[in-house]
Parts: sequence; structure tokens; C-alpha cells
Amino acid sequence: MRIIRHLASSGPAYAALQPDGSAREVSGDLFGAFPATGRAVVPGKILAPVLPANILAIGLNYRRHAEEGGKGVPERPMLFLKGTNTVQNPGDPIELPRKLPSHEVDYECELAVVIGRACKNATRASALDYVLGYTAANDVSARDWQVRLNGGQFCQGKSFDTFCPLGPVLVTRDEIPNPNALRIRTILNGQAMQDSNTSDMVFDVPALIEFLSGSKTLLPGTVILTGTPHGVGFARRPPVYLRAGDTVAIEIEGIGTLSNPVIEEPL
Repeated sequence: MRIIRHLASSGPAYAALQPDGSAREVSGDLFGAFPATGRAVVPGKILAPVLPANILAIGLNYRRHAEEGGKGVPERPMLFLKGTNTVQNPGDPIELPRKLPSHEVDYECELAVVIGRACKNATRASALDYVLGYTAANDVSARDWQVRLNGGQFCQGKSFDTFCPLGPVLVTRDEIPNPNALRIRTILNGQAMQDSNTSDMVFDVPALIEFLSGSKTLLPGTVILTGTPHGVGFARRPPVYLRAGDTVAIEIEGIGTLSNPVIEEPL
């Protein structure tokens, strides 16, 4: 099932996209039973497909990305957190910080995993049973705050408002039986900047869920950002950072295209 979250006349609602392009109302609890009814709906504004309980993000999880940054492949998944304030809708702007200025805001295409039920101490064999579905994410990163201005601690540079666009759809796990066989790209102003495959992950999706759920509970609605491939802006010579007026799109095979314009933060 391909699920969208949209703004209906009564408020945010869910709908299931049909092969012919139409949409059907989704009733019930997204983290329980959520059957598509027979009632056709005309979707309103498309929203981020989920409001995360937490956003857990993984660094250096693609081999070629680790190489381009001059880093070794990590022995264990490298975890950092993004604030839930970072979530942005498809089509809405990424804001370049101006109150706490950043001039090195970067794009990062990522496969996002949405946990569907409480998950603790999952095994590799059981890990995907806890997945509700998958969506596309842009792990927008202020490299100056990430690396130089905040003591090397990632959260500040990763957690400005609008720094986690999600969407455009949530694809349930039955439609993506192998999340580690998907083409993934970033398109900046029509030019491909990142072009890879999730098979290049150091730790695949089951390994990440097994590790992240170890001795701690992943709540329903937890979003896991699984890392970005090579081609990020800071590793280019010269570096390429986001500027007001840009449009950045994340494309993932089987999911679709998540596109956002870039503006300066209104003050």
C-alpha cells in the first residue's frame, strides 16, 4: 500500500493511492489496523507521511561516503539524533538558518524506515517484522555547526527547523521486500549530485533495527534515517552547499520523489 498524509477539510488525514492515480480513504490507526475504505477522496495538500515519535539517524553508513570523507568504515552503527521539529512536508521550503547563521547547509538523500509497533531486542531475523513502511528523507545538515561550531557534536547542525523533509508517500513493507536493493539519488537544480544504491550500506536495514532496538524500545512512529551515499556537497571540490532559490529532490526507487525549494529563514 502507498499511503499519503494530506490536509483534508477536517484536518490531517490518510489515504491510499490506487494504481489509477485515485485515492481512497484510510481509516483506523496507522500503527494498528488501517484498512483502505471504498470511499474515494481528493487529497488536499500533501504532508509528511508520519509525525515521528523519534528520529534516529545513522552516520557513515555507505562505504563510498565514508571513503569520500576520509573516514574508515565504522565497527558499529554511528547513531545521532534529529529533533522532531525538523520534519518538513513535501514541497515546503528548507530554511537556511539565519538567527544562528549557517553558510554550509548540505543535502543528504536517505531511505527512512518507519517502525510500526514497539520494538525491543529485535533479532536480525525478526527486524523487518517491526517495520510499517519506508519513505524518502533529506537529512539536511549545517556542516559548519556539525563540525566546527559545536564541538563536533552532530545534533545542533542536524536539528534546525525544516532539516528533515519526509515523503511523498509511505510505502508499506510488503511492497519493498528488500530495502537494500533500491536506487537512491539527490537531484539539485536538475543535476544529479548523489546516485547510488542502498546495497552500498555498511549496515543494512535489519542490522540497524537489531542494533538500535538493543536494550531500548523503538516506539511506534520512530523514524530511522539509514545514512547517505557518496556525492554530498561538502566532499566536492569546490564544495556545493544549498542556496536560496535552489530546488533539491530526493529520488528513491519504489517510493518516488521528495522535492523541496530552499529559502532563507524568515526573521
